Amino acid sequence: MGDRLTLADVQRVAELAHLDLTDAEKDTFLEQLNEILGYAQQIQTIDTTGVPPTAHVASRRSMDRPDQLQASLPVTEALSAAPEPAPQAGLFKVPRVIGAAE
Repeated sequence: MGDRLTLADVQRVAELAHLDLTDAEKDTFLEQLNEILGYAQQIQTIDTTGVPPTAHVASRRSMDRPDQLQASLPVTEALSAAPEPAPQAGLFKVPRVIGAAE
């Protein structure tokens, strides 16, 4: 994997992802991807002799904390910045996002 990516490689990936990139975006992605791959190559050179393999990056100890009851915001404060609040119902109106006409 010593070869660097080319603009043709970036174009092919863009086509696979159905992305229409400008020439400037292709140049930017080419530079960024080559930097990422260069870093991956650098990581590959690290001597891991004697380092035991791991199945997970997280430790086996649980990082979850127990649930604790605590007070929440008062409804009026929570709705104070809402676009069309209905405090009596505890609701506010939001723009339609599912099934919205394009």
